Amino acid sequence: MPLSERQLAAFADEHASRIPFDTSPRHLAGPGDARHVTHGLAAAGWSAVSDPLSAEIVLASPGLRHRLQFDPQSATSAWWRLRAEPTDTETGWYAEFGELVPAEVLAGFTDALIAPPSQQSDPWQPVISAGWHRDSDGTARSPDSMCHIELRPLNEFHDRPSWHIETREPGHGEFRGPRIWHAYFDERTPAHLVASFLTALADRSPLQRGMYDRTGHYSAVKEHSPLRPQQVADAHSTRLKAVRAQARSARRPQSKPATPPAKTGTARPAARR
Repeated sequence: MPLSERQLAAFADEHASRIPFDTSPRHLAGPGDARHVTHGLAAAGWSAVSDPLSAEIVLASPGLRHRLQFDPQSATSAWWRLRAEPTDTETGWYAEFGELVPAEVLAGFTDALIAPPSQQSDPWQPVISAGWHRDSDGTARSPDSMCHIELRPLNEFHDRPSWHIETREPGHGEFRGPRIWHAYFDERTPAHLVASFLTALADRSPLQRGMYDRTGHYSAVKEHSPLRPQQVADAHSTRLKAVRAQARSARRPQSKPATPPAKTGTARPAARR
């Protein structure tokens, strides 16, 4: 499902009418534009397999192993669901994300599906580097204590720990406030994908939102951005070009040195001069 010029123009036109505001922290920036996710996957060769007249969007990877579902009418708190089918060499896994998860943070996760695994696979490292508080019980929290990361231990149902991320309103004493959004990665989700999500989440740089765009919480800080609307659209196009090139590189077969054909028949001695 290649992106058309009309789709890219629609994104640029919509953002051209918005004055961008730098919004932080990221976990409170609100959902943003879902096309950060869907355009990126389309640029990587994913195809829509859902009813085009439905509010639900389902995208499938070229090899049909990965499947992303976006359902804004979901009866549950998960609007995004991503499944990976098992292969002969890899296990299947599942991840889900709530309504107000920032699209740019989710795009950090989906972009990592296209790129080869990075050398850094410790999901805690980007969080610690960003100044989040790491607790001794396998949890971490943002500087404002509203976003919590938990690596839940093994139990009788799972043979590996699973990741749970929640952003909640401030509570009172031991009682935590209402949940704003959540993300869940089951015990089989590759560590480098979780690390990519947490890297995008803990990034200190702000996200761009329009003046009246929905945020995750009233305490999110919005300041006039030095970026012009056209620069926001240009950055989107530049990222899509990089994703497309990355996907093509990943699909390109690795060239191998040519092997000379084996000689057949009986070898003869070299002619004497």
